[in-house]
Amino acid sequence: MTDMSRKEIDLANLRLSAAVRNGDAAAAAALYTEDGKLLPTHADFVTGHGAIQGFFQAVIDGGLKGLNISTLELDIQEDTAHEMGTYEMIAEGGVVIDNGKFIVIWNRVDGNWLLHRDMINTSLPANSG
Repeated sequence: MTDMSRKEIDLANLRLSAAVRNGDAAAAAALYTEDGKLLPTHADFVTGHGAIQGFFQAVIDGGLKGLNISTLELDIQEDTAHEMGTYEMIAEGGVVIDNGKFIVIWNRVDGNWLLHRDMINTSLPANSG
């Protein structure tokens, strides 16, 4: 793993967090590859920029104000990287509304690291009832 690639992926994660904080679903979607797939908990595949933008817009409209991302493992091999970590989704007033874990496969496209496959999985218990 190169230090430069690690810094670039860390920066991309910061950009994703900033896009959510700024309510900018288009900026969030732009951090994914053209055929990127988001695999959220309790939902089907979300594929491509338009659908990913729609997903982010819906969660932002639903009250998502922030996203904290912590990388636990990162393995970079040439133009592909595998990342595993944890996340917190934040609402108004800094209230944590979800936390969980994720796995991302990153692809370097035209010199930029982009999310290619992004699976998130809540650590909150399933609602019963």
